[in-house]
Amino acid sequence: MKKNLFLLGLLVCSMATVAQTEKADKPESWYFKLGGSYFNQTASTEFPTVGGNPALDRTYVGGKLVSEKSVTGSFGQGFRTGLTAGYRFSTRLGVELGINYYNSNDKKMAQTTTDAIFVSGGKPVYNFKSVGQITAFDLAPALVMFLGEANGFEPYTKVGVLVPIHGDLEITTDAIVPTGVANPATAAVHSVDKVKPNPTIGFSAALGTSYKLGKHISAFAELEYRNFTVHGKTKETTEFKMNGQDALGSRTTAQIHTNYRDGLDVNSNNAATNPNGVDSTKPMDELSSYVGISGLGLTLGIKYSL
Repeated sequence: MKKNLFLLGLLVCSMATVAQTEKADKPESWYFKLGGSYFNQTASTEFPTVGGNPALDRTYVGGKLVSEKSVTGSFGQGFRTGLTAGYRFSTRLGVELGINYYNSNDKKMAQTTTDAIFVSGGKPVYNFKSVGQITAFDLAPALVMFLGEANGFEPYTKVGVLVPIHGDLEITTDAIVPTGVANPATAAVHSVDKVKPNPTIGFSAALGTSYKLGKHISAFAELEYRNFTVHGKTKETTEFKMNGQDALGSRTTAQIHTNYRDGLDVNSNNAATNPNGVDSTKPMDELSSYVGISGLGLTLGIKYSL
């Protein structure tokens, strides 16, 4: 009996010792991170058609085309700020949920330069330049694996998805357009179009480390790769000026609003396929456009552990 009581007492003491050790070694459960990032694009693709103009950079001299090249790129280059909440299930495993605001760099999407306005194939050729920029909020859930702490540093890896929740592609076009055909006068046109996306999902992966600055405060750095494509849903002209004067009211519904479709046919509101032409009282139908937001970025920030 005494032997059994001794063994029971020893077992209780051992369990208490193990529990105390686990408690001492257990990392924080909740933590929060605030950081800023800069991304560089990692993949370039040809931009979609902008207002009926293909993604080309063209130069004309004396009415002749002297140079032409495709305009390629990605909206993956730019700045991002974000707030992340994390929870550690164990010493090695945790999850994070981030909310981020992203602002891409401006990207040229189409341009024509000519020394004189002229007509080619029944269409005027004039000077213009279209520039795009993406702004977006996204949610970023991720699975985190911690690799162990040494000398204050704790490296980790994480993989997750990106879910855009709000944003648009803003395309600004400045042009010198003809107001007639024969010896045309010209007007300076400034327009802004906003493309709203379809729901999409992307992928991200990161390698990072934190460094303890105090009991609850750490600095962290992450090298992150992300990859996703945005599919246009609608487009709306939000600003249209001629010679500095607001002229949006002079535009028809078809000129202001666009619905993107996977295909066009005789029933589409597009003169290219509909024998009846365009109904100006309805939104224009155009082929779907896609833009990439792939990038490799460095994030620096502060982590607060509870």
